[in-house]
Amino acid sequence: MTKVSVAIAGVGNCASALIQGVHYYGDCSDSTGLLHQRVGPYGVEDIEFVAAFDVNKTKVGKDLSEAIFAEPNNTIKISRPLKMGVRVQRGPVYDGIGKFLEKMIAVSEEAEVDVVKELRDVGADVLVNYLPVGSNVGAKFYAEAAIKARCAFVNAIPVFIASDPDWQKRFQDAHLPVIGDDVMSQLGATVLHKTIAKLLVERGVKIEESYQLNIGGDTDFLNMLEQERLKSKRESKTSAVKAMVPYELPLRIGPSDYVDFLENEKVCYIWMKGRYFCNAPLSIDVKLSVMDAPNSAGIIIDAVRVAKLGLDRGIAGPLTSMSAYGFKHPPVQLPYEEAKRRLELFIEGKEAR
Repeated sequence: MTKVSVAIAGVGNCASALIQGVHYYGDCSDSTGLLHQRVGPYGVEDIEFVAAFDVNKTKVGKDLSEAIFAEPNNTIKISRPLKMGVRVQRGPVYDGIGKFLEKMIAVSEEAEVDVVKELRDVGADVLVNYLPVGSNVGAKFYAEAAIKARCAFVNAIPVFIASDPDWQKRFQDAHLPVIGDDVMSQLGATVLHKTIAKLLVERGVKIEESYQLNIGGDTDFLNMLEQERLKSKRESKTSAVKAMVPYELPLRIGPSDYVDFLENEKVCYIWMKGRYFCNAPLSIDVKLSVMDAPNSAGIIIDAVRVAKLGLDRGIAGPLTSMSAYGFKHPPVQLPYEEAKRRLELFIEGKEAR
């Protein structure tokens, strides 16, 4: 039977939604919200989780099916997977816990596991990096581990791996695919902002100013109160929108506050000001409310299967179509519809990347 063996670094809300989603779609005929029923030969039911790494005392040592519901995870419960036989193991801390998160997360006293050995022992095809925002050293550690263990790497956070020329070369030299950086939700703030910006440009509207503000109540937003950890996140989100506008404009994008009672709900405000015919004024105000973790899970479900296709086909280095389709800071920025067109061609085997 054909499988996609997936390992996860960071068992937070996004990992919880991903694992619950794979169980949900494997157990029913509902396909609502799935972007692709099959990616090449791989259905959602072909994804299996074989390893997981975290540092939180509430998660390390537990079966993955239990750890995804452990505090401080607070995303919605979609399904309850049966015991998976995958024990969450203690990874390295490095810069994985910020000064705000350390007040609510106790680090496990278990010894650090040899991540490379574990990935090899379980035969992982793909390693997904779900570490907290700002985990620059940690992200690079897991990217290195993927190379040494001969895994494809999917980088869901805003540390630049797939979009960095040095890391691109390292994955090319290792004959392994890499996808990233910073996962873009199925219908989230960034893809909505990009789409509106491109629509205005194509309809002849001169955009003068724009902002995007985001609030939420999960550990991701708490962590991003630490401005030093937020730099790459702002760059990632801003570059995605800038790529749709062929001129400079004042633009402010990024998480703006933590509101604990929102839990895993994310609320986004987008504002755009411009001028059209005879310099007549125009403004757009949009409010979007979504559950944050499930919004990215559909993209990662596709990304891990595309990464496996890359492995199967012997493709090395960044997979640009999947990266542009599903990530905010890809190696090549593309309009949404062009990225989707290229991704479909890749899945069909008609385009190299």
